Formats: sequence, structure tokens, C-alpha cells
Amino acid sequence: MPHLVLIDGPNYVFRAFHAVRHNLTNSKGEPTNAVFGYVQMLRSVLKDLNPTHVAVAFDPKGGTFRNRIYADYKAHRPPMPEDLAAQWPTVLEITDAFRLNRICIEDYEADDVIATLARQADASGWDVTIVSTDKDLMQLVGDRIWMRDTMKGIDYGSNEVKEKWGVGPERIHDLLALTGDSSDNIPGVPGIGPKTAVELLNTYGDLDGVLAHAPEIKQTKRRENLIEFAENARLAYKLVALEEGVPLPLGLDDLAVREGDREHLKALFTRLEFRRFLGPESVSG
Repeated sequence: MPHLVLIDGPNYVFRAFHAVRHNLTNSKGEPTNAVFGYVQMLRSVLKDLNPTHVAVAFDPKGGTFRNRIYADYKAHRPPMPEDLAAQWPTVLEITDAFRLNRICIEDYEADDVIATLARQADASGWDVTIVSTDKDLMQLVGDRIWMRDTMKGIDYGSNEVKEKWGVGPERIHDLLALTGDSSDNIPGVPGIGPKTAVELLNTYGDLDGVLAHAPEIKQTKRRENLIEFAENARLAYKLVALEEGVPLPLGLDDLAVREGDREHLKALFTRLEFRRFLGPESVSG
């Protein structure tokens, strides 16, 4: 059975940047911590998951269709740290040197690319592992689709998602619509946190059910907020929805794993002074 691994590039580069010590540089003083952590993750994924097919999704520059729905989407995010921005071109070069399929589609986020490929693979009977910690992507988890947090060594199937959030993957979308998502500047319903959202969803089924029954909720402030801010929740529902029909330049069969470019990897690791990655196995990709 084919096994497709979908790597959330931005998620892991940012995690690597914050996880690996910031004073890691080469002898020229160039920052290398994010690249180092990213290379470790790639090597671990290829070795431990042994995929038959791989894609790494990245976000395009500028906004996406979500900014047309809501102009303030992600508007509060600060600029990328200079030390990370300086490493970004090398991250992309490393991805290409590993000969991994790097996909970035104008107007769509990496999450949408992952959602589209995951659904295609699932429909074809493939196994799918999504390498990310983004809670939005937990909407996709199912019988053949798993998520892996490589830094914590945790795999999320449907049971693990429900244990973490209180609802299964099919209700993550509704939960995020009620709570909003401060990291993306998505408004939800004031006063509705994850615990309350789970309680409401377990009682009324989904977002539509919660909003339809809002007038009968006994807690005064909760009732008033659900009625007053219902449109916030409906807006959030649109924003957290994953687009599963992204126009892609590649088909599933085009994502087959290939051996990395040894000479290119060796040159990169030498320039970056990643000595531990310069053995024969390390530069094979």
C-alpha cells in the first residue's frame, strides 16, 4: 500500500527555529539553527516513516483567498525574525537537494495543499501521514490519515485527537469556529473556550446546532454572546475550513520518493558546517 507523507513546511521550520539554540551559526556568522532542525526532521521522517511518496507544502508570499474573506486574517502577526528570514532560501534549497516535491500554490496556504493531497490519497486507498502540529489539520485525521508530531514523538489518530480536544476530527472545524483562533487573528465567540465549545458541541451536535439552540441556553452571558456573535462564528467557520480542491501541478504518482542529490547535499552541509550530516548515509537523502 502506498504511504504518502505530507510535511507542513512552515510549521516545522518555525518549530525548528524556536527549538534549536539561536546562537547556532557557521564560521561566517550565518544563522543555521532553523536549517539544522529542519534537516534533522527530514532525515527522521524519511528513516522512521519510510514513505513511498512525499510532498513538502509551503505558503505563498502575500495573502490568500482567506484575506479576501476577512481582511484582518493573520494581520496581527509580526514580520518573520531576521535570523529566520535569512535561512529561508536555504530551507528551500535543502528541500530540493533532498529531491522532495516542494509545492507552493498562489492564493492557497500549505494547509490547503496538504488537505487536497490527503483527500486524494485517502480516496485512492493510500495511507497518509501529515507531519505537523497545526490543529487545523486535525480535521483531516481518519482511518487512513494520521498526524505526527516528530519533536514529541506523538501520532494522532481519531482517538488521540478526541483525547486532546474533547471532540473527534469531524468536529474540530466546529470547535475552532466557536473558539476562534488567536494565532490567525480569527474571531470566535467571546467567552467560549475549548472546554465550553466541547460541552456545546456534545449537546447540540455541530455549529449550526449550537447557534440554533442558543436562545434556550441557560447561562445568561453564554446565551447572549452566542446570539450576538453568531456571525463571528460563521465567519470563523469559513476561515478555518480547509480547501480540498487546490489546483495542483502534480498528481499523486508524481510524488514518489527519490534518492537525494548527494553532491548538492554534501556541498550544502559543508557550507553550513553540519559535520554530523556529512557521512555517506547522511548525504544520501
